[in-house]
Amino acid sequence: MDYKHKNHLKLVLSYPKDSAAGLMNINIITIRSNMTVGAVIRYLRLLKEMPINTDQVFVVNKSYQYLGSIYISTLLTNEAGQDINLLMNKKLKPILATTIDNEVARLFEQGDLISAPVVDESNHLIGRITIDDMVDIIRDGAEHSVMSMVGLNEEEDVFSPIIQSAKHRSIWLGINLITVFIAVFFISLFEATLQEKIALAILMPVVASMGGIAGTQTLILVTRGIATGKVTDTNIKVLMNKEMVIGVLNGIFWSLIISGVTYIWFTDFMLSLVIALAIIVNLIFASFSGAFLPLLLIKFKIDPALAGGVILTTITDVVGFLSFLSLATLIV
Repeated sequence: MDYKHKNHLKLVLSYPKDSAAGLMNINIITIRSNMTVGAVIRYLRLLKEMPINTDQVFVVNKSYQYLGSIYISTLLTNEAGQDINLLMNKKLKPILATTIDNEVARLFEQGDLISAPVVDESNHLIGRITIDDMVDIIRDGAEHSVMSMVGLNEEEDVFSPIIQSAKHRSIWLGINLITVFIAVFFISLFEATLQEKIALAILMPVVASMGGIAGTQTLILVTRGIATGKVTDTNIKVLMNKEMVIGVLNGIFWSLIISGVTYIWFTDFMLSLVIALAIIVNLIFASFSGAFLPLLLIKFKIDPALAGGVILTTITDVVGFLSFLSLATLIV
């Protein structure tokens, strides 16, 4: 390689692989802003072959600083004498080389991009990223979200060694066991109440399960929103208020249904009232926890997709059991 290309390659290899520069390729077509459409088309014909997914060419100055881009379709639909400077797209913002891959994927998703320029800190064009480069990132992100919900990671494969798979799964089974014992401890505080009213033990899973589902729905929604950039500091309060209202509405609706079923089953009005109130309390708290927990975990630099589900289940179980059994102790 000549000196210029060798230095360029060294620069590219110096960036982390999970950054924009680590994802990009250096096969790009650049032109100057003082060229005409006809001159650019002649130049492209001389190349005979263009890099894959070339939907646009990039405009740079003499110092190779990025100025804008122009779509191939624009070149083909304008007169040969038109100046590139008047036709180039200045709205397409370049991606900084150090931008992390998840943020790059979000930019591609928001802008419906096929390709995008990558620049260094001095705005020098150093490469481009194409949608092909992003497909793997988006797929890996989806796999991470799904596997994290059950405590697995990318290393856990269907055909990975038995010992390795068992080790990965055992860690989260152990964590789950700890959280279960926490819930059991709070149940044990109401042992006398449970012995007096056996129906409470039968109905306890209903309260915990309804809270768990409601909280998980909110947790996944907020975690996904944070990952895609739709949930930010400016709108998180609005989202939390919305989820709280949803928790109230769902709590009232399902408490009426569950209390009705309870009354038909046990013909006990006070027991029906207790489970109705417990359902309302748990669904409201579950909605709040599902919205707040991802933000709290991110503050402590913990992946909410990985740890959120386990923590949330503990919270909804404990709140559900406490509210149900406390109300039963007071009312029934």
